[in-house]
Amino acid sequence: MTGNILLSISVRRSKDIFPSAGQFRVNYPATMKKLLAFLALAGIAQIAAAADAKGGTTTAENKVANCIGCHGIPGYKASFPEVYQVPMLGGQSAKYIENALNAYKKGERKHPTMRGIAASLSDQDIADVAAYYAQQK
Repeated sequence: MTGNILLSISVRRSKDIFPSAGQFRVNYPATMKKLLAFLALAGIAQIAAAADAKGGTTTAENKVANCIGCHGIPGYKASFPEVYQVPMLGGQSAKYIENALNAYKKGERKHPTMRGIAASLSDQDIADVAAYYAQQK
């Protein structure tokens, strides 16, 4: 007899805890509108941040410390992943350097060391480094 009483109490409690499916209604059109509005604002903010990335040579001096180890040595040859002549960056066009770093960042250029370095740079860092090397001769 006590077993039946416990069973009916536990069934009653489970009904109190878990409401029926009809009690929860999601307004999908309103939710989607909010989600789309959020994504649109996030996209606008990203575009605005990218548009503000203008290179500055004074802020780049600390950022080029990684670059100097390979690109600051005349005639330096890297041996990983294959032996090749490392290009000098001084005097290169800022646009060329920005495009190259962004290509490494996206994986369009395949050098693993450069890809890792470029991935750690923000758009502002890339613009600063490009401006720094473009003003050199």
